[in-house]
Amino acid sequence: MKGRIQKIQGRIEAAALRAGRDPAAVGLVAVSKTHPAEAVREAAAAGLTVFGENYVQEARDKIEALSDLDVSWHFIGHLQSNKAKYAVRWFDLIHSVDSVKLAREIDKQAAKRDKRQNVLIQVNIADEPTKSGAGEDELEALCREAAGFENIRIRGLMTMPPFFDAPEKARPFFAALRRMRDHIAGLGIGGVSMEALSMGMTGDFEAAVEEGATWVRIGTAIFGERQ
Repeated sequence: MKGRIQKIQGRIEAAALRAGRDPAAVGLVAVSKTHPAEAVREAAAAGLTVFGENYVQEARDKIEALSDLDVSWHFIGHLQSNKAKYAVRWFDLIHSVDSVKLAREIDKQAAKRDKRQNVLIQVNIADEPTKSGAGEDELEALCREAAGFENIRIRGLMTMPPFFDAPEKARPFFAALRRMRDHIAGLGIGGVSMEALSMGMTGDFEAAVEEGATWVRIGTAIFGERQ
């Protein structure tokens, strides 16, 4: 696994340098969903420090089993409002806030824990009916309303472009999210910082890095096929 991780890190660095970016500005989220705690422990021993989970129940068991590790956990899947209290308890960053309803519940649960919960707003970049996320025309209103909650801190945007067999086909969607980020940042909304762009996975992360990703979410290339 260590060799695979080093190869990915090398590709991230090369992509950042091609775009004139500092490689240190790109974080790697190791997507550990469906993989056992032992695999996460091995990845952490190889130097990874941020792990992404999609399912609250699975994540809870894993996080508790690995409580001795000095790592950060990100929630990257679709989050139902009734699971928000668990996400707030266990995750440092929630990538998938897609509605005011969810933001309100995260705020409520974070207040109970005296926590400022870092979140990203998920954008449905291609308006795909099977995917969650705000549409481009809804994004500003969602950011403005969610920013009004005291216990949420909006740190940026996340997206999943349509699946393509060629990474270059995803590039326009990554560029579009970057433009949306720049637009929202330029509005100067209080409580909204737009330093983070979570985009790019195993098949297309280099294009995402070249277009401005600050978090890439990679599972298969690290852990192998899902179990």
